[in-house]
Amino acid sequence: MQRRDLFRPKTAALDAVQAEYANRTLPSGLERSSAGLEPYAGPWGDEQMLHLLRRTTFGVNLTDLALVRTKTLAETVAQLLVVPPLPAPPVNNYSSTADPTGVFPGATWVTAAYNSTVNGSRTASWKAWWFNEMITLPLSLREKMTLFWHNHFATETPIIDNSRDIYNHHALLRQFALGNFKELTRRVTLDPGMLRYLNGNANTKSAPDENYARELQELFTIGKGPDSRYTEEDVKNAARVLTGWRINGTTYTSYFDSTRHDTGNKSFSSFYGSKVITGRSGATAGELELNDLLDMLFANDETAKFLARKLYRFFVYYIIDAAVEQNVITPLAQVIRQNNYEITPALSVLFNSAHFFDPLNMGCVIKTPLDVTVGLCREFGINAVSTAVPPAALTDAQRYGIWDHLRTQSSAMQMHIGEPPNVAGWPAYYQEPQFYEIWINADTLPKRNQFTDTMVTTSGYTRSSTRLVVDVIAYAKRFPAPADPTALVNDIVRHLYAIPVSETLKTSLKTGSLLSGQASDHYWTDAWNAYIANPSDTQAKNAVITRLQALLKALMNAAEYQLA
Repeated sequence: MQRRDLFRPKTAALDAVQAEYANRTLPSGLERSSAGLEPYAGPWGDEQMLHLLRRTTFGVNLTDLALVRTKTLAETVAQLLVVPPLPAPPVNNYSSTADPTGVFPGATWVTAAYNSTVNGSRTASWKAWWFNEMITLPLSLREKMTLFWHNHFATETPIIDNSRDIYNHHALLRQFALGNFKELTRRVTLDPGMLRYLNGNANTKSAPDENYARELQELFTIGKGPDSRYTEEDVKNAARVLTGWRINGTTYTSYFDSTRHDTGNKSFSSFYGSKVITGRSGATAGELELNDLLDMLFANDETAKFLARKLYRFFVYYIIDAAVEQNVITPLAQVIRQNNYEITPALSVLFNSAHFFDPLNMGCVIKTPLDVTVGLCREFGINAVSTAVPPAALTDAQRYGIWDHLRTQSSAMQMHIGEPPNVAGWPAYYQEPQFYEIWINADTLPKRNQFTDTMVTTSGYTRSSTRLVVDVIAYAKRFPAPADPTALVNDIVRHLYAIPVSETLKTSLKTGSLLSGQASDHYWTDAWNAYIANPSDTQAKNAVITRLQALLKALMNAAEYQLA
């Protein structure tokens, strides 16, 4: 289902869009928005606020929404682009005593030596820890941008196979989440995790390895746009520039070995202005030639356009037609270049733009598995609970175990953080012509519904006496008039759905769940007031819980819930 279908003629078929996508045109009657990066001047209400939060965070946390209601659009975007302090690193949650390297429970392992016995447990620890960061981070774009860079500079944990390098690589992505793209690219190039993943540490003058040099141009900077015309010789010469880098297995850092470096001149094609990078020798040769290579790549207009297109597809929509290329991509690339590849100014312009808030760009993307799992936790304010101790007293093993459950659920829906399918990232972000539609298939849609059903209508997920579940009563109380079934349905639909639905549907949802098929609104109002008057009355409480669960299950099983 596509949000845009609501604005198109009923006879407009999605396959027509896909068939003409390669030519950057749309069939007659399916014209895209002509809005560009001019500042948005329309209404700033819940519809726009919810849209911005859905795209820049995971789900919409009601606390975040309450804060945004006190701010203007410009103030909200500025808040999203503030980089909060970096989080404390993951800890030993995997053993009840000190692990083989002497790391005690509750202490961080990210500075400890590699140990094959606990390497897998540490990698799992990092993944669970990241889920916690995505769920609990206050109003900020940091974790969504960390995911963006994880997909952009994609690596796979089984290939790196060193939990410390894995953590350090992603800490780098988080550090530069809203920083300078060129500097991030330089650091990623020399990052031990990336050196190991794309064989950069095996790249020598006697046996040049072109793996990273190819992906640096094809996937990380220049891209495969219509005007990207670098050559195979450009790949080979870039590989020569990058010879000599190695990994110190004791310090977990990279270093340059001049004896393995190709000191000859490297000549590039006319696409790069026939640039010649002068071959150098000595201890500084690697850094100097790398700087020359990056200067050449980032001086090319295609690098800024490639980044602009990736940001657009991640945050706005996947089809980039001629109008979007002209009105959004080209000027956004210019903003990127004018700001020397600082990311924050470009995102500020995009999120404040008329194009971003065009109705055709709202509710038109299919949620990622993280938007489903992490988003649900944020939407309902879920915290881990225990029958034995308060949340603050949960052990690391209990807390990480709960977040690891979300990892397994996201993985089953085909998005396993730390393990994108290949160096290109997840196909939903780049595979023409389906893009986001790849997330939904006969296997993943039932799993999405099973996950939400479990969290809403049963006891949730339990592990080691710790439970993750939606408190439906607490959720209903977050809205201003929970005793009014019409108002409550309207508020919940507005919160959970990215597209408008008919009054007929909302009335059907209300009648079939809150009213249990009865005609009068008092059927719900009386039940709610009876519970509020006596919360310890189990029968009154269960009557409210059962109806709220029925409402939320119906809402979340519908196709509309899969859109953001």
